[in-house]
Amino acid sequence: MLRYMNSSNREVELVGKNLSPTINRLAIFLLKLFKVENTMNAIEPRIQPVDIKLEEPLKSKMAEIFPAEMPSPALYRTIARNESLFIEMIDAKLIGPTGLLDRKTVPPKVRELLILRTCALTRNEYEFNLHVQTISEAMGLSKEQIDDLKSENLTEHIWCESEISLIHLVDGLVKDIDVQQIIFENALKHFDESELIELTLLVGLYTSVAMVVALAKPKLDKYR
Repeated sequence: MLRYMNSSNREVELVGKNLSPTINRLAIFLLKLFKVENTMNAIEPRIQPVDIKLEEPLKSKMAEIFPAEMPSPALYRTIARNESLFIEMIDAKLIGPTGLLDRKTVPPKVRELLILRTCALTRNEYEFNLHVQTISEAMGLSKEQIDDLKSENLTEHIWCESEISLIHLVDGLVKDIDVQQIIFENALKHFDESELIELTLLVGLYTSVAMVVALAKPKLDKYR
C-alpha cells in the first residue's frame, strides 16, 4: 500500500496493495511528479521582496543598474529589504547590470560560464534562470553550452581548452572547496595568478548568492 502526505500533512492512501508492480511503479512516479510540480507552483517567497514599485532612495539606486522600463529582479528586491546594505553594495560597485563584481577585467563569456557553472553546482535555479533569460547568450554562450553547464559530464568538443580548465576549476572549488594541483596547473596555462584570484572570488560570491536564494526562496523572474 502506498501512502502520500498531502499539502496539509495528512496521510492519504493512494495505491492499493492488490495492483500490479508495474502499475504501482507508474503511480509512484506520477505522484512524485505531481508533488514536485505542485510544491513548485505553491511556493511563496520565504522573505518577501520590497514592492516592485520602488520608493526613494531605492528607486534611484536601482535605476543606476537597471533600465527604468525593466522590472528589477526579485532577488535584488529581496536584498533591498536591508536597504542600507543594498545601497552600499551598489555604491561599492559590487552589484551591477551584469551581476556581482563585474570589473570588466574578465571576458564576458568566461565570466558568464563561471557564473552559470557555479549556479548549476549549487542548485541555484533562480540565478541560473535569471541569467539565461537576460544576458547569457549576449555574453557569448550558445544554447548548447548553457545546457551543457548543467551536466555532470561536459560535452568537451563544444568548449575550448581554456574554458574546460575553468569549468574544472569551478567544479573543484564548489564541490570540494579545493583545487587539485593538476587543475591549478591547467588553469594557469590560460589565466595568470591575478586572474585566478578574481575568478575564485567570483565563484565564492555566487556561492553566497545560492545561500541567499536558499534562505529567501524568491520566485523565478520572467523576462521572456
